[in-house]
Amino acid sequence: MDGIASALGDGARWHIVQLLAERPRSVGELAELTGLRQPQTTKHLQTLAKAGLVTVFPLGQRRVYAIECEPLLRFAHRLQQLVDSAESHSAERDALTRYRASIESDSAHAAADRWADGRTFSFERLVAVRPETVWHYWTDSTLLETWWAPTSMTITDCVIEPKAGGRAVLDYRDADGRRYRSTGQVRTAKQPEHLVFDLSVLDATGAVSFTGRYDLTLTAVPEGTRMRLDLTITETTPEAVPFIAGIEIGWGQVLDNLTRIIDTSSHIH
Repeated sequence: MDGIASALGDGARWHIVQLLAERPRSVGELAELTGLRQPQTTKHLQTLAKAGLVTVFPLGQRRVYAIECEPLLRFAHRLQQLVDSAESHSAERDALTRYRASIESDSAHAAADRWADGRTFSFERLVAVRPETVWHYWTDSTLLETWWAPTSMTITDCVIEPKAGGRAVLDYRDADGRRYRSTGQVRTAKQPEHLVFDLSVLDATGAVSFTGRYDLTLTAVPEGTRMRLDLTITETTPEAVPFIAGIEIGWGQVLDNLTRIIDTSSHIH
């Protein structure tokens, strides 16, 4: 595939292939139609032949080139697979577009500290297991690290200690090595139905960019557990714009990830 892509990546060779798709042609005819000199045309044809895209037929004193359809069919199939993959992941591109729009919108209002204090977010998911199981995914560090960050991030430390005054920590890094750290404290822990904790996102100097209060409620229902997360942010700074703009999309993806992991685990067991 790489050889075919490289061969077709040149405009002159692409033109030659288009001409050969109509009918076999000689080097002289191809040179005349493309406006290239014959040595250039011959060199391009050699590259196309090496990639398996054309075949040469000696006809007396003439050399006629014809296109080979099979490699093109394989290449077209591979391109269609890429298109199908891109279409199946269109939601991720849409999320990026919404995130950029949210950053632009918030940047217009973030002129001073406290610009977004009091802003609230609410998320709700239905999980097909009992509240006790969902509770463990929030409070067992081994389980917590399987879902508590976007999939492109690597968690280096995470903990929510399920007791009043317990630690809350989320530390992760992106593929470029940038580190993101949040620390806080558990306010309420009533197993397995209610968990409240504060978490402050810190900048590179350790100063607070903003603080979120997370209020998790797990309610038993016939289908399993209704999981509701309410978030209120305070101590907002202008530097927090990229974080705050991404809360709705980011937490939505993270909770979808949690739901998927729990569902997969419950089917395995």
